Amino acid sequence: MYLVAIVLVVIIIIGLIIFIRIPGPSPATPTSPSPASPIYPTTSPAIVYTTTTARQTVTSPASPMPAKLSVIIATGGVGGVYFYYGGTIANIISNFTDIEATSIQTAASIDNLILIRDKTDLSKGVLYCATVLPDSAYLAYTGQHERFKDNPAPIAILWAMYPNYLHIVTTTDSGIKTIADLKSKRVSTGAPGSGTEVEALLLLKIAGIDPAKDFSKWEKLGAAESADALRDGTIDAYFWSGGIPTGSIVELARTLSQRGKQIYLVPIDNSTARAFASKYPGLASPGVIPKTVYGAPEDTPTLTFWNMFVCHKNAPADVIYKITKAVFEHLDMLQKAVSAARDTKLENALLYYNGTIPYHEGALRYYEEKGILKR
Repeated sequence: MYLVAIVLVVIIIIGLIIFIRIPGPSPATPTSPSPASPIYPTTSPAIVYTTTTARQTVTSPASPMPAKLSVIIATGGVGGVYFYYGGTIANIISNFTDIEATSIQTAASIDNLILIRDKTDLSKGVLYCATVLPDSAYLAYTGQHERFKDNPAPIAILWAMYPNYLHIVTTTDSGIKTIADLKSKRVSTGAPGSGTEVEALLLLKIAGIDPAKDFSKWEKLGAAESADALRDGTIDAYFWSGGIPTGSIVELARTLSQRGKQIYLVPIDNSTARAFASKYPGLASPGVIPKTVYGAPEDTPTLTFWNMFVCHKNAPADVIYKITKAVFEHLDMLQKAVSAARDTKLENALLYYNGTIPYHEGALRYYEEKGILKR
């Protein structure tokens, strides 16, 4: 009996608790319209939140960029100037700003531009920047390169870095004295997709030479492979775009000298240089490779292509300002780490200003502060 009584009491208590906790009817909650509802536009614009004060309207994106931004600098192959230049820039940014930065090895210019276009995601706090050759940047930005035909590279320049010199390397006994003499010869135009290849093909087009038809053998070799091929006699000449001196050419010149031969650099004559400048304005400037660099018989007129440091054009202006300021206030670190960076300085930074590819507003703000730009 006692057990039955206890069970009844427990059941009554549970019932009272349930009764007390059941909520009464509440006001109907308005039903949110579905995306198919007529009150939604057929194409959804970006939603913004607007805060209004007495005389000011502040508009903020619905999906603001994360507070923590990660900058990834695409460079080039290990051992190349790009690799060390980009790595040093990443260190400067990480050490002297509140921005987290890293550098990565890549196949250089074209790959770097693809990364900027396809991998930058500001909504997730990911921003790609890169070291690139101007010719590659120009073709990618204008959609003239096959990999950017339908989706151009969304880039903006931060500064001009240092010049690459276009080398056309052969020997004094090859019979090649001018660009026209490359016809019917065995020639390497650089590794596929490289900046060297881009520059070589642009120049050959200006000169009226079609590698597929006019070369007896068309090779596509990198710098070291081209030097080896010329040394071994399997090609007659090759193109290379790089700083001076380039180690593989120095070594080639030394080897040729030991064999009683002399290196020769094919000059780019004034008329060809002018035609190039007319076809691709702002892309290259005249330069000279002194004969003492490689032991050539004479100084060689050529074209120089100033490398660019670029980022995605939609990068926040304050971020680009911080990056630019940090780099130019710590040039000593960059120039100690990379000898080619001796040409990275304020007086060269705006080399491409008013050119086809725009500079980023954040960088221009810094240059205005320094007094080297007036708008």
